[in-house]
Amino acid sequence: MAATVKCLVWDLDDTLWQGTLLEDAEVRLTDELRKVVVELDSRGILQSVASRNDHEHAWARLEALGIAEYFVLPEINWGAKSGSVRRIADRLGFALTTVAFVDDRPAERAEVAFHLPEVRCYPAEQARRLPELPEFTPATSTVDSRRRRQMYQAGFRREAERAAAPGSDEQFLRSLDLRMRIGRATGDELSRVEELTLRTSQMNATGVHYPDAELRRLIADPGHEVLVVTMADRFGPHGAVGVLLLERHPGLWHLKLLATSCRVIAYGAGSTLLNWLADTAARAGIHLVADFRATDRNRMMEIAYHFSGFEEEPCPCAAPLPSAPEGIQRLHQAPRTREISTTMRVDAPDLESPEQRERAR
Repeated sequence: MAATVKCLVWDLDDTLWQGTLLEDAEVRLTDELRKVVVELDSRGILQSVASRNDHEHAWARLEALGIAEYFVLPEINWGAKSGSVRRIADRLGFALTTVAFVDDRPAERAEVAFHLPEVRCYPAEQARRLPELPEFTPATSTVDSRRRRQMYQAGFRREAERAAAPGSDEQFLRSLDLRMRIGRATGDELSRVEELTLRTSQMNATGVHYPDAELRRLIADPGHEVLVVTMADRFGPHGAVGVLLLERHPGLWHLKLLATSCRVIAYGAGSTLLNWLADTAARAGIHLVADFRATDRNRMMEIAYHFSGFEEEPCPCAAPLPSAPEGIQRLHQAPRTREISTTMRVDAPDLESPEQRERAR
């Protein structure tokens, strides 16, 4: 099955609009193609431009047509379009297998296909039917996928400001007004949780994917906590960036899954989550045991666990747990309060059970 398209790159002349900008008095965007652009955007498919034109002139026309906001990282220049498509994919961090290109000229499509054979190329006359194709129909639609373009655009603004900012990384992070919210997952949020366990590899502690039915069962189980983590700053929302699956036992919390988005590694999201959990457990007098399975991609998660005080050491507190599955390490942390973060505010629920709160009185 072909990978879902994550970014569609448009040619402009006689493709997105009717006419040639440098030759015609006016170019026109049909209502049909305007609807295609808006529909793909609503599905979380990013869109960009690779066009042989004068950038200032072409971008002004996109603005006049009222659709400039839908296109990220436009490449409007006189170079080869394969080079433009590659730069767009590299800047987005997307595999070329998830990029598509639409152009009215067979020679341009052939040039891109020759240099970038993984990119799927479509003729302009097929553009109006792209939303009907399975590769342009993501399996799930979430709050985050529907605003993916806005989140990427906010990310580019952050990057630009960081490049120009004086001072240390910590000073810059403090200037962002970072806010993390940790909340109990609801049925409506399950697609976001499932998407995170599927898409995250570098910062997934076990590599386990939890399907929708299993997540629904765990949400209804009073012995488990399924927590969704979102982040925002003064540039806008980062969206859902993490998920925790916690099982309660007397005197012990078992962290069965922790996954965080790779796009918030630089903000210390993983360490903040682990510090918050460790501090919350310590204040309740609870030991923590965390499952970890080493993969060829999640070394950063292993480092985050150890920096947050988790050690591979036996403890009688783990007696209620079944034997660990093959390949799973059990990392332990005795109660010890921690500083949660110096760069972001954290809003989180009370994880103590009613019995624990009663004993604390």
